[in-house]
Amino acid sequence: QVQLVESGGGLVQAGESLRLSCAASGDTFARYAVGWFRQAPGKAREFVGDVSWYGYNTHYADSVKGRFTISRDNPKNTVYLQMNNLKAEDTAAYYCAARTGPTSVTPNDYPYWGQGTQVTVSS
Repeated sequence: QVQLVESGGGLVQAGESLRLSCAASGDTFARYAVGWFRQAPGKAREFVGDVSWYGYNTHYADSVKGRFTISRDNPKNTVYLQMNNLKAEDTAAYYCAARTGPTSVTPNDYPYWGQGTQVTVSS
């Protein structure tokens, strides 16, 4: 099993940047694919992006493509979500999730979740 803790959220102005971190402990983190998801009040949890266990493959939702970048540092057991040119519609709680095997855009495919970190973008 792996335990996940997100950090780096906060309140920013539209157009600014934030970098979220997802720190893992427990099992060998390099074995896990990681997904980032977000959930705004009253809305379903939605896929943001993911990174394969070895870090070479990433995928992004169309809404964040070109603005968000996912990277991972396996020796540090950490995955990052760099968010640039933030928009008001990016406001949500952001979660990282992990699973063995391939990445997935479906939240239910991930058994391990962090507690989330809030990102608020003011326009």
